[in-house]
Amino acid sequence: MTTKLHHLALIALLCISLTAFAAPALNPFNLNPQSQTEPQWPDIEPGIEYTHRRIGQVPWAIHIVKIDRTLDDFRFVSTLAKQTIVDLETVRKQLEALPPEWGKPLAAVNGDFFIIKVGPYQGDPQGLHIVDGQLVSTPAGLSFWITPDGQPRIGNVASHLKVLEPSGLNWTFGLNQQRAADRAVLFTPAIGPSTRTTDGVELVLEPAADGPTLPLKPGVDYPVTLAKIRQHNTPLSPGTMVLSIGPKLWPTIPPLTEGSRMVLSIKTDPDLQNVQTAIAGHPVLVTAGKCPKHNDTTRHPRTALGWNDKSFFLVVVDGRQEKLSDGMTCDELAALMLELGCTEAMNLDGGGSSTLWLGGKVVNSPSDGRERRVANGLVLLRTPKND
Repeated sequence: MTTKLHHLALIALLCISLTAFAAPALNPFNLNPQSQTEPQWPDIEPGIEYTHRRIGQVPWAIHIVKIDRTLDDFRFVSTLAKQTIVDLETVRKQLEALPPEWGKPLAAVNGDFFIIKVGPYQGDPQGLHIVDGQLVSTPAGLSFWITPDGQPRIGNVASHLKVLEPSGLNWTFGLNQQRAADRAVLFTPAIGPSTRTTDGVELVLEPAADGPTLPLKPGVDYPVTLAKIRQHNTPLSPGTMVLSIGPKLWPTIPPLTEGSRMVLSIKTDPDLQNVQTAIAGHPVLVTAGKCPKHNDTTRHPRTALGWNDKSFFLVVVDGRQEKLSDGMTCDELAALMLELGCTEAMNLDGGGSSTLWLGGKVVNSPSDGRERRVANGLVLLRTPKND
């Protein structure tokens, strides 16, 4: 009974909504107090609703973007900071780098958890990332993707990335990530100018003449030729890949010679062939209209996405800011997404990463006091209309 009453009380609090007319003194949309030329409120286009809720009892500052799913010129894309795995950039800067032919950005949030510690692989997303059809990060764990027929999905994605070789060689590998001594990792040009490894043996691979070329796409087999065998930190050039093999794994590999042929099998479960946009996160907040129990007790800034048959929702809850917003637990965030009407919802990276960009500006109050540089993002675009 106590749990039920607590849940009902939370829903009641969440229903106390103050739409986007907060006191100007709070300066919720302009992170630079010296600038007086920017309009205070974001531009909202048809098909989008924005609500800014202020709930004083906790307190909470909640930002909700509701998107009409029936409009066929809306689509989601993912971004990658500076078009490379090992770098970081603000959501705003990632939007500025989008190709104009993709369309007009309308709304965006930060994406997956990532390696934030300074080092050679800082910026590497923790899970699956597909940007414009290119697989750039290892499929692993909970992910959001858009199917080829335009349907949103949330689910666990398993990696089945394998090397197949005529002598019977068959072993798995990761993608564009730090490589352990007993593992193999495939590096593509998405990692940057080199593999950044410090040990092991590396195979420089060129696409075979009778097979597909880069970019790497899920659900596709890539026949390749072993062009060169060399040591660690191999340079990467456009059109080539490098398979890095850890020093503990290399002795178990049958002899390989330059010029030999092998196949890179880029399979996932479920099959993500022809998927153009995918991004990872965790945990599930709502599934089939119900909230799994998370039992977390710490409030943080949060970012989430969700949907029902009629609408998508992008949500950011500010946090770690006394008198403005404490943040939410995952259970509180799940209750919010359910109250909004989501039948499916997933948590994205939070904390200082939580960012909501809308209509030309960041509308939330990041807990770092400024926009954090992040690995990737999820963007709503209005696609250009054909003349």
